[in-house]
Amino acid sequence: MTEEFKDELDGLEALDDEQACENVPACSVDEEPLIFEVPAGKKPRLDAFLSSMCDESRSRLKKLVEQGRCTVDGQVCMDADQKVRPGQRVELRLPAAGNAVEPEEGPLEILYRDADIAVVNKPAGLTMHPCPSCPKGTLVHRLLWHFPELAKQEGPRPGVVHRLDKDTSGLVIVALSERARLKLIEDFAARNVHKTYLAVTRGIPSAEGTCDLPIGRHPTIKTRMAIVPEEKGGRTALTTWETLYAAPAAGFALLSVRLFTGRTHQIRVHLAQAGFPLWGDTVYGPYDKTSPAGRQLLPAWKLEFTHPVTGGEMKFTCPPPADFPHAMLALERGTKRVILTGMPGCGKSAVLERLEKRGMPVWNADRAVAAQYQPHAAGWMLMHQRWGHAFFNEDGAVDRTKLTRMLAETPGMRKELERIIHPLVRGSMDDFFLDAVSHGLPAACAEVPLWFETGWKLDGEASVTVITCPDEVRHARLRETRGWNDEKIAAVESWQWKQDDKVRAADLTIDNSGTLDDLDAELDRFQSALEAHSERLSEKLAASWRELWFPAES
Repeated sequence: MTEEFKDELDGLEALDDEQACENVPACSVDEEPLIFEVPAGKKPRLDAFLSSMCDESRSRLKKLVEQGRCTVDGQVCMDADQKVRPGQRVELRLPAAGNAVEPEEGPLEILYRDADIAVVNKPAGLTMHPCPSCPKGTLVHRLLWHFPELAKQEGPRPGVVHRLDKDTSGLVIVALSERARLKLIEDFAARNVHKTYLAVTRGIPSAEGTCDLPIGRHPTIKTRMAIVPEEKGGRTALTTWETLYAAPAAGFALLSVRLFTGRTHQIRVHLAQAGFPLWGDTVYGPYDKTSPAGRQLLPAWKLEFTHPVTGGEMKFTCPPPADFPHAMLALERGTKRVILTGMPGCGKSAVLERLEKRGMPVWNADRAVAAQYQPHAAGWMLMHQRWGHAFFNEDGAVDRTKLTRMLAETPGMRKELERIIHPLVRGSMDDFFLDAVSHGLPAACAEVPLWFETGWKLDGEASVTVITCPDEVRHARLRETRGWNDEKIAAVESWQWKQDDKVRAADLTIDNSGTLDDLDAELDRFQSALEAHSERLSEKLAASWRELWFPAES
């Protein structure tokens, strides 16, 4: 056994797993010597160098040096002002925090146990092992209660071979025997234990991603980690992820994240560096008092390892706690997205106007199309390139009468025009919904007359609502208010879905066949139905997420 491996066994410092005690590095509770190498490029004072490497005040480190607890290249150094040179080996022995840990009764979900190991599901909010800021009430105290044999192991963290942060829940391996402890530490050091986390990010990464930037202690904020070049003390780190679910309108994604190294706060640092900090992470993400996440959404989801004694293959999957999907649902449901559609003359505009008066922000596809028809708009320029001046007036504006006639007379032109205009209109609608989400609005409504005809879809929390009205009532309105004749009504309706087909494909309906007072009463019913539909959709989403993080084969 090499001296380097002995150091890893005794101090666990090389097993710097994804999370350590929050804001308290593991070195602050260890009596074994901490070993550092001075990086190239600087010649700092000894106390300043030690302060940059562990979370202790410079005044305390100076006292420890003066007490003879520090060596430089094997020689005791009691001068805290002494300069150290690149490549020198510095060792520091901190006073022991006390090894006696008393068992404490408390709930513990045990997924597996035998004579040598156990696998437990650590709850969020429970510190992993004793440290100066949390001397009692840790997971280790509970482990000693449930596994009295751990009392035979020395040190302040019996059974611990890797760590999770206080606010991170999930799978933890516990070494119940000394032979299992030694082999598991070796396997962790060799990266033979495979750890996968679930993560909910702000923003949506690519389908797959990798970050391999080195991680080290933040140069000025000692309780944080940061991207630090290796020549300045950063350690190699590798994280990969896969997007399991994306909610573009709500601005979040569910990731499966694989660790190939185990640096403190590795996932949080790497994803924040990539531009996708975790929801609930107030250290590496933005402070957000409206966030539905009370902690970073990062449970330890899967563990794969070889049994340290029997050599058998061990695989465990643990679903996240209840607050995880609850936070996702709160994000998804942040803004209800309503699509209004229906046949010509059904009264979509009247419904939209009344919903707006009730406080719901609205968007209209016809107005978005009209904006694209304005001179020098993107749609106008594309139409000009394709059809020249065929349906433009002398002032450059689109002549709707000419355009309608050409659409009726030219086979295939309607589809071609839709391929030009529809993506621009869809982009405008998506921007409208994203703006509503960013402002935390409870609901937003978009009127899209040709919703079903376009084939557009909305993921997540969305409701497609058809406004219904008898054909004879609609046609009378079209003749009276728009001056349409029977030929135009038939032509326009010929390339739309029938009303009955739209109703069958819709989530909700609004009956607009009566008076305006009748419509107001119908809207009261509709808003109640919208909330009920939202609840059903939430249940469906939650069920689909459960299938993602706890598949049957696991």
